[in-house]
Amino acid sequence: MKKFFKCLLASLFLATCINANDILKVGTNATYPPFEYIDQNSKITGFDIDLIDELSKRIGFKYEIVNMGFDALIPALKSGKIDAIAAAMSATPQRIKAVDFTNPYYTTENLFIKKSSNTAINSKYDLKGKKIGVQLGTVQEIAAREIKGSKVVPTKDIFNSIMALKNNKVDAVLVDSSIGYGYLNKNDDLAEFLKEPDGSEGFSIAFDKNKHTELIKKINEEVDKMKQDGTYEKLLKQYELK
Repeated sequence: MKKFFKCLLASLFLATCINANDILKVGTNATYPPFEYIDQNSKITGFDIDLIDELSKRIGFKYEIVNMGFDALIPALKSGKIDAIAAAMSATPQRIKAVDFTNPYYTTENLFIKKSSNTAINSKYDLKGKKIGVQLGTVQEIAAREIKGSKVVPTKDIFNSIMALKNNKVDAVLVDSSIGYGYLNKNDDLAEFLKEPDGSEGFSIAFDKNKHTELIKKINEEVDKMKQDGTYEKLLKQYELK
């Protein structure tokens, strides 16, 4: 009987978060491996996608992944085109004013990359008068614009920034470390020259302000359980994030 009432309460709890017939539209930007990307079968996959899938099973909701530009995610959330964002998005103070975030599920740093052959750039101070490639709308773009005397060159996805660096169209790229090391491991002509905190609380799932307070609470609880039962650890290893 106690188990029955526990399940009943859980169902009523979820109903206050999501209508049973509704599909949670989750926005992402599938150009950011290993967190979200399009695989060889043209399917959107990645750490964030698997995380949402696991949460949907544990909490009991249906979802649909909506792919769009990173800079369009928060406007789409605010306008109601999507219900949530799972896109390796950092919970910065500025973003927290506009949307609600779950607890951080992954922390990272800002990574500065240059061509290995470039001996003129060894610190942030060497970037004066230089072009810095970044992904549009990221915390790295914000950080790059704070470097005095440099010119920020934003692109729609980080792959284009890396290619711009390899083709000498920019002098350095500022990227999230979890993504940057993936490119460094596959490109011997690139090198790290600086790493520093990104000024955020870490990657979190975002919702519109005051729209899904109870669901956020439930997600936080389930992520904690995933970390305790080993599911989260398996995801980290699967996507070489540990």
